[in-house]
Amino acid sequence: MTKKISLTNKILIAMGLGLVIGSLINIFAQEQAIIQDYFVAGIFYVIGTAFINALKMLVVPLVTFSLICGVCGIGDVGVLGRIGVKSFLLYIMTTGIAITLALVVAITIAPGKDFTRQQQTTEFVAKPSPPLTDVFINIIPSNPIEAFAEGNMLQIIFFVILFAIAMLMTGDIGRQLADTAEKLNEVMMQVVTLVMDFAPIGVFCLMAKTFSEQGFALIVPMIGYFSVVILCLLLHAIGTFSLLVSVFAKLNPLTFFKKMRPAHIFAFSTASSNATIPITLQALEKRIGVNNTTAAFTVPFGATINMDGTAIMQGVATVFIANVYQIDLGVTQYITIVGMSILASIGTAGVPGVGLIMLAMVFNQVGLPVEGIGLILGVDRLLDMMRTVVNITGDATVTCIVARGEGTLDDAIFNNPEAGTIPELHLPHKTA
Repeated sequence: MTKKISLTNKILIAMGLGLVIGSLINIFAQEQAIIQDYFVAGIFYVIGTAFINALKMLVVPLVTFSLICGVCGIGDVGVLGRIGVKSFLLYIMTTGIAITLALVVAITIAPGKDFTRQQQTTEFVAKPSPPLTDVFINIIPSNPIEAFAEGNMLQIIFFVILFAIAMLMTGDIGRQLADTAEKLNEVMMQVVTLVMDFAPIGVFCLMAKTFSEQGFALIVPMIGYFSVVILCLLLHAIGTFSLLVSVFAKLNPLTFFKKMRPAHIFAFSTASSNATIPITLQALEKRIGVNNTTAAFTVPFGATINMDGTAIMQGVATVFIANVYQIDLGVTQYITIVGMSILASIGTAGVPGVGLIMLAMVFNQVGLPVEGIGLILGVDRLLDMMRTVVNITGDATVTCIVARGEGTLDDAIFNNPEAGTIPELHLPHKTA
């Protein structure tokens, strides 16, 4: 009897096929109108975008019900505040480590020394970044319905926590609502399973479209910058996170990465931390054993403010552009870059195109030409996919550390290799 291929392996195969087919289209069929119109801009685009929309569709209701269950499960506002402060400080710390690591590696390797500016092909116009004061003011939604409609995570988190605290204060009525929220949360987790059943097709189309448009040719002139960013992402993911997971969460890093693999695949395919929230939550709760009371808060919060991968890109890009334009940066400017990257990760939370906005802020602060960002735009999409994997790994790492400190991590689930594996979905049907 042949062994059935698991859903995770199906997704991996689909990702590989999409990469190969997309690259072949990019090399041999860029001028073929039928392939470009009916496949790249047709089938790949429609199915890929529909799949991302399906993932985004899950985010707001899942975060809402899960967060209500989490707050009501904690039952103590003081404990909730402690989890919030721990998470915030840990996310800031990992971002600081990420940008420092990127600067040290980039200064050592010095990408961009032999780069000629004639290779620049893309214009970049920096969008204005919101003032930090506005970000803090806008955490409180003036219209909660609008916040839910727009998927503004910080505003949703604030309102849902406030609503859940009010539920705790209303006694029996609140408990009834909490029971309903738990049932709705279970249903939403089943919807996640339903959507993931179609994941191989969606992932294939996303990868095929990305590589048919980008290809590997764009990487060649930017190989120095591209390689240093990848090196830093790997060092941070495998080195920093493994150390934090083993020392503070007291978990085996190899098992941790293995159990996070489904979330990593989705993060790489979608290049969106928010779209990956449902899969990250499922991996942490069902496969790693983090209780919903912790994960329901730390994961959406991390997807909003934790930007380790983006911070690494900023550090390498700053050194790269400084070398290209032959501008010497001093120690004070490097310290400014670290501080700005940490502040910008909070200040631009939830803003579309956040990575490039943050980079423009840093460039302005240290006196680098903002138009230099046009140099790295060509390879940014491919790097964004890898940055997102690092971002969600950071979310999971901090969640495990906080859960260990709060005693909400089940080692029996973590050590069970079969825990949380996604079953093949069979819709119920009537029988004679």
